[in-house]
Amino acid sequence: MQIWVGLGNPGAEYAMNRHNVGFMALDTIADVHGFEPPKRRFQGWAMEGRLGSEKLLLLKPATFMNKSGQAVGEAMRFFKLEPDAVTVFHDELDLAPFKVKVKRGGGTAGHNGLRSTDQHIGPEFRRVRIGIGHPGNKDRVTGHVLGNYHKTELDELTDMLGAIAAEAAWLAQDDDARFMNDVALRLQE
Repeated sequence: MQIWVGLGNPGAEYAMNRHNVGFMALDTIADVHGFEPPKRRFQGWAMEGRLGSEKLLLLKPATFMNKSGQAVGEAMRFFKLEPDAVTVFHDELDLAPFKVKVKRGGGTAGHNGLRSTDQHIGPEFRRVRIGIGHPGNKDRVTGHVLGNYHKTELDELTDMLGAIAAEAAWLAQDDDARFMNDVALRLQE
């Protein structure tokens, strides 16, 4: 069993925020791979399914970003898993828009959802970093992160989310390099 967590804020007013791209990634994976409909569990919305031979729980915490770790910790304890079975999909300021990188462990880079997760389960979880780019001035970061994707970005957003979902089986098999490579190749087409 693996737990894949999408970070975001609950509520329709946040649905298209850059900060919610983790939720968007999980929804796309669930749609493409035929996961069960979401159920309220673990202080969030949980969808179970399989990618190949791997059983997955996709979890969207409903606790708001700053308390995401509560839901992650609860699900991890329920399934008696270690942090290395957890993958967190999140927005990344320090990565160009629509670029996707994977890493294990590390700091939180000021991301409140990562900070909360780190506090609840420790730092040794896998992160799928989804680039949203930096607005250039630190005073504009909050507005950028909590701002909606612009209409002109929606095609690129859709392509990136589709690539993540199409190549997600590589993540399930712990082949992070192949996942990153194949997502990048799809986005070059």
